[in-house]
Amino acid sequence: MILVDWQIKDRIERGFIKIDPYDPKFVQPNSLDIRLGDHFVWYEEGTQVIDPYEQSTITSQVSEKHAEYIDIPPGMFILAETFEQIELPDNIVATIEGKSSIARLGIALHQTGGWIDAGFRGTITLEISNANQRPVRLYAKMPIGQLVFYTTERAEFPYGSKGDAKYLDQKQATLSRYHRNPKMDGNRKSL
Repeated sequence: MILVDWQIKDRIERGFIKIDPYDPKFVQPNSLDIRLGDHFVWYEEGTQVIDPYEQSTITSQVSEKHAEYIDIPPGMFILAETFEQIELPDNIVATIEGKSSIARLGIALHQTGGWIDAGFRGTITLEISNANQRPVRLYAKMPIGQLVFYTTERAEFPYGSKGDAKYLDQKQATLSRYHRNPKMDGNRKSL
């Protein structure tokens, strides 16, 4: 079941969903607006292949900055953080969706990583790209997306209790930690 406005307020006010900072004016009929933080990370242009199993390729040729705004050129991909930190209980999950007014500028808020497991806590890393033909400026603390909350059965092993919870308590735009996964055996062929 998707939580509606009064349920979102109730769960936050009773401490089941934690949002810091929380402002009730950001509660929408079926979601909670979240704001853009001020930490941005991006890959520099280059030819080095990024291998998900090799940390050195994930973390090389990367730039980052804290800023009041960022201009995103056409075709660019960046990681950013949410201004709000969240914490979900073991029976509520969330998805992050872009705001339509931002999408109409050509900005995609997430590639495929829009799912937030029960038990997650920390800031959310946004996977932002610009499909517009022109650069788009995004400001820290502007409403950038919305969280949609769903109630579920209680998870037996919420995200925070998993031994492999790679992004628990993240506080900034966080690069991929895929390299922490075991490499699969088998016949991998290069293309």
